Amino acid sequence: MTRLLRYLLLFVVLAIIVAGLAIFSLTWRPDARETLPVSCNGKPPTLVPGQALKVMTWNVQYLAGKRYVFWNDLAQGDDEAPTPEDMAFSLDEVARVIRDEQPDVVLLQELDDGAKASDYQNQLKLLQERVADLYPCSAHAFDWKADFVPDPHVFGSVGRQLATLSRYRIEHAERVQLPVAPANVISRQFQPKDALLVTTLPLSDGGQLTVLNTHLDRASQPDDTLQKQVAAVTKVLDKYESHGLPWLIGGDFNLLPLGQYQRLPAEQRTPYSVDSALHLLWDKYPMIPTNNEASGIDRANWLTHYPNDPGLNGPDRTVDYLFYSPKIKRVEATVRQDDTLRISDHLPVIARFLLPATP
Repeated sequence: MTRLLRYLLLFVVLAIIVAGLAIFSLTWRPDARETLPVSCNGKPPTLVPGQALKVMTWNVQYLAGKRYVFWNDLAQGDDEAPTPEDMAFSLDEVARVIRDEQPDVVLLQELDDGAKASDYQNQLKLLQERVADLYPCSAHAFDWKADFVPDPHVFGSVGRQLATLSRYRIEHAERVQLPVAPANVISRQFQPKDALLVTTLPLSDGGQLTVLNTHLDRASQPDDTLQKQVAAVTKVLDKYESHGLPWLIGGDFNLLPLGQYQRLPAEQRTPYSVDSALHLLWDKYPMIPTNNEASGIDRANWLTHYPNDPGLNGPDRTVDYLFYSPKIKRVEATVRQDDTLRISDHLPVIARFLLPATP
């Protein structure tokens, strides 16, 4: 081997090492399980067995609003970021709806923190400033984070979170990593890393209620990622159920209920499968909305997703849900549609429950 060739080979090796170190320093590799800090101000009340509990889950679409077709919404989408004015409007509207509903627990998805596309806002902090009197306790977890993403549409930082706000005391919080979409070793570092945000709310009798918050993979083509994620979620819930511990989970599952696949136009079916992976959950546990509600005669009342697609003039599918332990009783539920269509591409799902009474 000539000296020139040896030098060239050394240069290539060094370049690979430097590139690897750069990727390592710019990206985020969360642990499989991670204990998170809990913020509780003052002396929030403790849940009581048998009491009513109102819960809301809402993907707020990083406060981007509905005036855009973003580059990742459709092939012809070219918008890359919302304006500060639209984000300010959406922030005020999200706070308005929360204050009007006053749920006891709020599960939020897609709140940005430090992302270039949303002017590096800490959106959870901005929202908490508007509802601090209602929710003394909170916990949050990233599900997408990188100092720099080289995609030309991003070309900067990303930071997206799950957040849980509670009127009642949160005792413990943790982040549980879910399976990620398949990709090569480099691009995988820059992808979202979907997770569960698990919070434990103590009960006055020494028991606990576990509240889980999630946002599952947003697939552009069907693969087995969502199947693996739902299986992982089911395994976690099965563990709580087997120990006799009440739980509930809400979020954006990016999966259709029974019967809706056939109702979507062919061009809207691409991300979904005929056999929804969500059956792993609904076969075992109560779901809001139920399959009968989401695909029955009043199905329009249970649509939760209004895609950023100029060909649509309103919500056309259900992808956001609440699931809960059979030990918990559903009292009432709704999707708030009438005044939320311009705030986010998702609509809030709201339900009232009765917690199990002390035996």
